Amino acid sequence: MFTFGVLFKEFETQFGWSRTLLSSCTALSFFVMGILAFFTGRLSDTYGPRPVLAFTGVAYGIGYMLMSQVTQPWQIVLIFATFIGLGMGTHDVVTLSTVARWFQKGRGVVTGLAKVGTALGQMAMPPIAAFLVIKYGLQGALVILGIAAGLVLVFAALLMSHPPKSETSEMLEKKSTVSAGEARKTLTFKKLCTVQFLFFPTLMTIPTHIAVHGTDLGMSFAQSAYLLTAIGGASIAGRLAVGVFLDLMGSRNAYILCFIPILISLIALLIVTNHTILFVMMAFYGFGHGGLFAVVSPSVAGYFGMKEHGALFGTILFYGTTSGAIGPIVTGFVFDRYESYNIAFGGLAAFMAMGLLLVFTLPKWDDENI
Repeated sequence: MFTFGVLFKEFETQFGWSRTLLSSCTALSFFVMGILAFFTGRLSDTYGPRPVLAFTGVAYGIGYMLMSQVTQPWQIVLIFATFIGLGMGTHDVVTLSTVARWFQKGRGVVTGLAKVGTALGQMAMPPIAAFLVIKYGLQGALVILGIAAGLVLVFAALLMSHPPKSETSEMLEKKSTVSAGEARKTLTFKKLCTVQFLFFPTLMTIPTHIAVHGTDLGMSFAQSAYLLTAIGGASIAGRLAVGVFLDLMGSRNAYILCFIPILISLIALLIVTNHTILFVMMAFYGFGHGGLFAVVSPSVAGYFGMKEHGALFGTILFYGTTSGAIGPIVTGFVFDRYESYNIAFGGLAAFMAMGLLLVFTLPKWDDENI
């Protein structure tokens, strides 16, 4: 997910494609991901995660390999709308729903631990991608990345399964669960969807554009890739800390802990040009970024139980990916027109501020009226 932003400059140089086009590819895959989350979450609830994750893992790997052959804009758009979007259709919704099923207690901590995998990928993959481009060129790097992604994702999928049913787990599920239809009618569910809609544009836009923003500020190609590494490293701390905090203090307070550092970092991006300070701000951003990926799944389980967790989680993700798909496109368009990211960064900060205000109105898990 985080490698494509590092490759922007290469696509610009080789093909002369605009950042609006390249951002649109990322955005389109997020939109497809959100639509598919409705179905992949329900498929995982019914058939388990293994076949769903294996199929989409193969699709993702093929998508990256096919990108090495593109020569026209419509070709890369089509690849992202199909193979990459399909590959991302199980991202979080299947894996984190499975994690939530395995652990009745401490879901925040375990979700944070699982999401450390994503953070390690954020740290490792951008500089690896930059190295591969330097050594083998853009096309060679894409083939290698595609083969590696497909193999690793399929191997990981084969290790996944739902926990075996027991009388205790079935009793807990029946006791604490409302149906998906009932949950969707509640004010809390609508708030969670809206919050997701407001924060997801930032989570999709900053990783997509921050590396190329770094080169605009005078960083080298390799240095700018390490901005994503800084985000990934800090997000490890965010995922673990927020996971523990959520189990102790509830989802509302955990959301707040994530929103505040992201909002501060977005405001800082409007004025920061110093490279060292930019790295610090990206680490600050990364803490909140990582934490938000550890909050949503346990929050859904805490409010509505596990019977149809995948379907509900997928619905919330759809709201996020819909707005997340727009964020990178608008940001790319703003830059192409004004040669500055300030308007886009300011808009993202406004969305985060609105989301933070809404988070303050979320109930505690033990409130009767959710």
